[in-house]
Amino acid sequence: MKSIRELMPEFEKKAAEAPKGRKRQTERGELMRFFLRHLNYSRKQDGLAPMTMAHLGVVLEQIPTKDLYYLKSVCSQAKSFSKTFWWELDPTKH
Repeated sequence: MKSIRELMPEFEKKAAEAPKGRKRQTERGELMRFFLRHLNYSRKQDGLAPMTMAHLGVVLEQIPTKDLYYLKSVCSQAKSFSKTFWWELDPTKH
């Protein structure tokens, strides 16, 4: 078994090769940023606190990515983005 001292150079090499910051973009993350930007714009106009990425992640965690694309297209075409977003997410409305 290798000691920690022997493993450190390998670990540092892998850490240096890993993407940092905004380079670690995912398809789902980009969609979440899109929704967050639009929702927080209307929340600010209504005097509400901005929604965090973590809260939005919890709201959208059970929705597949392909359905998020549908949600994006429907909300973008709607007159009120925020109202349409929350209406589409409510299962009792469908």
